[in-house]
Formats: sequence, structure tokens, C-alpha cells
Amino acid sequence: MSDVSETSETAPRGLRLLRLAQGSLRGALGLVYPPTCIACQAAIGEPHSLCAACWSGIRFIERPYCERLGTPFSVDIGVPLLSPAAIADPPVFARARAVAQYDGTASALIHRLKYADRPDLARALGTMMVRAGAELLKDADVIVPVPLHRWRLWQRRFNQAMALASIVAKESGIDCDPSLLVRVKHTRQQVGLTKAQRQQNLQGAFRVPESSRPAVKDRRVLLIDDVLTTGSTANAASRALLKAGAAKVDILAFARVVVEA
Repeated sequence: MSDVSETSETAPRGLRLLRLAQGSLRGALGLVYPPTCIACQAAIGEPHSLCAACWSGIRFIERPYCERLGTPFSVDIGVPLLSPAAIADPPVFARARAVAQYDGTASALIHRLKYADRPDLARALGTMMVRAGAELLKDADVIVPVPLHRWRLWQRRFNQAMALASIVAKESGIDCDPSLLVRVKHTRQQVGLTKAQRQQNLQGAFRVPESSRPAVKDRRVLLIDDVLTTGSTANAASRALLKAGAAKVDILAFARVVVEA
């Protein structure tokens, strides 16, 4: 009995000492390497965050917005609405949400995440995505990142959608399973293509492996990507998941392109 008593009494003290040491180490590192803004590198008070100037450079997407596409409306009439684009050309996915419009600071952050070897940015961006996608996460059974083709993954060294999905999964407590969707077609870069060209480029690009179909069937999937442009990638990936038996597919991105009316 005395051994058990001593263990239970000393364990909390040891844990407190460990936390104190970790806090001291973080404080010392903060003096040597003070935290900087993840966008402009200006000195700030908290790590993994933005300075006031860069924060003001993000055009956050908040209601009112199209309930299907998540594109913002300029006027709030007090009731949920669909945009003309969602009515004229309904997406394959059920709903899309994004943190911000793809310009200014948001565009710079995505570019650095993808091309400047800064996977650490996923922590801040993914945390913002959890807040923006709260209603989608509430309905989701599983999180799936938009996959890269193996050659693109080899060139880029990491999948930015996977990095974001890992943070969203960790903070929401929802399982992330990247094996549920694969990219089987090495498509050309989407930049500069029209919507029709993007759709053609992505035809047959995604597939749910036969072994993963039971894990997809009747489940509500939350698909994660970094940017929504025309929705062609989201539609192609959603189509593959729905064909494999998914009950519903929602899309959550950090940023989306918004065409001003």
C-alpha cells in the first residue's frame, strides 16, 4: 500500500516539475527567438499567429453567404439563400465553406504553405478552418484531404491539404483517413484554365480504392483543401466519393476565389 501511495503522491509533483521546465524552456527560446507574424515576419506576442496589419488584410467570409457554395453576399436579408451560380449550376458536393477570400494575406499564406516549404503554417490555418467549418464538422463522420498524384507529391514533398486536414482532425476530434480517396490521374496544373478546361482536366482523376469502399459507404465526408477556385476539383473528388457510396460530401477550405459581381 505504501508503494502505491508514494507513486500517486510523487507523480503529480513530477508532472508539475516537467511542465515548469517546459515553460522555462519556451520562455528562454522566446527571448532568443521571439515569435513573428506567420505572414510578414514582424515581431508579435504570440507564436503561430498574425500581426494586426496582416490580420486586417484578411477578408474573412461570414454570413450572409450562399448556403451551398459559401460565397459571400453583399446584403443580408435575414434568411438563408442560394446564389444564382448555385441555382444555375448546382455543385456535386452539398456545402462548401472557407475562412477567407483568396487575396491579400490569405493568398500569401497559402502560397507560402504550398511553395515556400512552410508546412508549419498549417497549424494556424487549420485552426481558423475549424472555426469557419464548425457547422460542417458537426455533421461529419470522417475527414478526407484532397489527394495529390504521387508525382506531384514527390515534387512538392508534402500535401498541403493533408497538413490542413491533420490539424482540423486533431482539433475537432474527427478521424482523418487519407486512404479513402486517391488521385489516379496526373493532371496538368489548373492555373490559367477555364472552368470547362478544369472539368475536362479532372475527369476520372479521383477514385476510392475498392478496399476503402466499406469505410466510405453511408458516411458523411468532410473534404479538405487549401483553396476553392471554380469548384472543379471539389466536384470531381466529391463525385468519386458519392459514387463509392458516401452519404454526403461537404467541402472545407482555407480560402476561396470570389468573383466580384
